[in-house]
Amino acid sequence: MSTYIVKRMTYMVLILLAASVLIFSLYALTPGDYISSNIKLSPERKAELRELYGLDKSVIERYLIWMKNALHGDFGYSLAQQKPVLALFNEYIWNSFLLAAVTTFLTWFIAVIIGVIAAYKQYSWFDTFVMIGIFAAMSVPSFFIGLFLIKLLAVDLKWLPPGSMMTTGSNATGLAYVKEVIQHMTLPVIVMTLLGVGSLTRYFRSNMIDVIKQDYIRTARAKGLKESKVLYTHALRNALLPAITLIGFELPSLFGGSLIIEKIFSWPGIGQLYMQSFSLRDYPLLMGFTMFIAILTVIGTLLSDVLYHIADPRVRLQ
Repeated sequence: MSTYIVKRMTYMVLILLAASVLIFSLYALTPGDYISSNIKLSPERKAELRELYGLDKSVIERYLIWMKNALHGDFGYSLAQQKPVLALFNEYIWNSFLLAAVTTFLTWFIAVIIGVIAAYKQYSWFDTFVMIGIFAAMSVPSFFIGLFLIKLLAVDLKWLPPGSMMTTGSNATGLAYVKEVIQHMTLPVIVMTLLGVGSLTRYFRSNMIDVIKQDYIRTARAKGLKESKVLYTHALRNALLPAITLIGFELPSLFGGSLIIEKIFSWPGIGQLYMQSFSLRDYPLLMGFTMFIAILTVIGTLLSDVLYHIADPRVRLQ
């Protein structure tokens, strides 16, 4: 295990090094930047700022400086926001993490339950209803569902606030603050859960159908075990094994934010900040965030491999 982890860590360093070159080159070679596109600045002031932030140097020199600073935990300075990139991450990323963590828990919880029941009652009316709902959820665009729920639950019925994380001008603290945040995050969580639960339910359903047909499931039933124990102790445990590989993609999504959902509901997360940075050509923030997602992706891949080995010792890590 230790040898495998050391080997994978070496590969991760090489992958991240290649990713850093690609990410930096992509943004550095893109025409224009925040300074050159700012019409409020005079040519003299633009030249002064470009020299101050090292934008007058060659791409290779700028990459080496950026990489050196990144290794020391400095991903640059956001010219548009006038703050260090890491300070902006700390300010916005936890809002996205809160939204994504709650959504991920609900999505997996609902998908596992519905997937198991649909597989057990294959071709029943419940299974048919689930499959229709899955395809309907996967075919409707996220912005349409979001705007529809805002119109229905926020505007017409006035059950929930239409967006943002707090009510404008609110100074709530303690439990009142928690309650207000929960109310504001309910709508985006509903939309994100509806979008995610469809494909995941289909995944669990197909895995459960394959596992239920195995010989050891028939043996467990022949021993007289209760059907609930057969399903949730024997079948579900093995059906969940392939899903461990999805953890590698879940980790970046927890911190990556949802670009469309955060924009629709004005949620102050990293996804909305990322979209704003595109329009402002705030490349230091874009490079830092993209590199951060790349780091989370390789860590998530390693974590999924290790967890798969722990869950199924028959899998050897080489």
